[in-house]
Amino acid sequence: MKKATVEALVAVGLPPLDVELIVRRALEEDLGPGGLDVTSIATIPEDQVGTAELVARADGVVAGLPVAAAVFELADPSTRCEALVPDGAWVARDDVLATVAGPTRALLTAERTALNLLCRMSGVATHTREWADALAGSKAQVLDTRKTTPGLRVLEKYAVRAGGGANKRMGLYDVAMIKDNHKLAAGGLTAAYQRVREAFPDVPVQVEVTTVEEAVESVEAGATFLLCDNMTPAALRDVVAAVGDRAELEATGGLTLEVAAEYAATGVDYLSVGALTHSSPIVDIAMDLRE
Repeated sequence: MKKATVEALVAVGLPPLDVELIVRRALEEDLGPGGLDVTSIATIPEDQVGTAELVARADGVVAGLPVAAAVFELADPSTRCEALVPDGAWVARDDVLATVAGPTRALLTAERTALNLLCRMSGVATHTREWADALAGSKAQVLDTRKTTPGLRVLEKYAVRAGGGANKRMGLYDVAMIKDNHKLAAGGLTAAYQRVREAFPDVPVQVEVTTVEEAVESVEAGATFLLCDNMTPAALRDVVAAVGDRAELEATGGLTLEVAAEYAATGVDYLSVGALTHSSPIVDIAMDLRE
C-alpha cells in the first residue's frame, strides 16, 4: 500500500498489515483463482477512467473509510480515494462520504468488497453509539467481547472505538480471563488465579464471578478486574458495596439497551455487550459512478 494509505490507517489505530491481509483475502474471494471481474472486463474499456461517490443510504455512524480506500488501492494502485467525513461522524441518508477516482474497471471490481467492509464496520459503530448514548451521564462505559466475525476482529473492534465504545481483550494472548471452566479444571477460583499469575506474571488477569462471595474471594486472591456474569442490578449493587475500589467491575450477560441505564446506575465501571459485534445490522452505503 502507498505511504499515505498506511499513514491514514495508523492514524486511526488500525494495523496496516492486518488490514492488507483482510482486504487481499476478500478481493481474492470475489475474483476467484483467475483474478477476473468478467462483467467489468467485458463491458468497460481498459483505458476508461471515472469517479465515483460513496453515499450513505441510511443514517448512522460511519467507520471504515480508510479501509475502503485500501480496498480500492489494492485493486489498482492508481486509484485515489478522498474521505469527506471522518470515521466516527454521524451521517445522514444521501450524504457523500468519500470520492474515489481511477480506472473504471478497478472501481467496479473493488466496489462490493469496499462496501461490504464499510457497511459492516459502520453498522457496528452505529450500534455502539446507541449504547454509548444510553450510558451517558453514568461512569459506565460499553465494552465489546471476542464474539466477532472470524477474521474481522481488528476491524470490528476498531468500529466499536469509532462508535464511542472501548475494547476489552483482543484475544486469548493479551489478557487472562478466568471463567467457570477454568475454575473447575484448576480446582477452584483462587487456585486458577494463582496459576495464571505464576505462569504469566505480567499479563492482566480478569475473573468471572457470579456471586458476591466469588467477587470477594477474587479480590482477596489479588484480582483487580471482575466480570459479574448474569447478575441482577440488586446483586451488582451488593458486589459494588463489597468490593469497593479494590477492583474494576464489569456487568455482562444478556444486557439490552432497555436496561442499560439501570445496570449503569449500580456503580459498575463497564457493561460488555457481545451484540455490538455479533448482531449489529449494517448501515447501507452505496457507490454511485458520476456521469
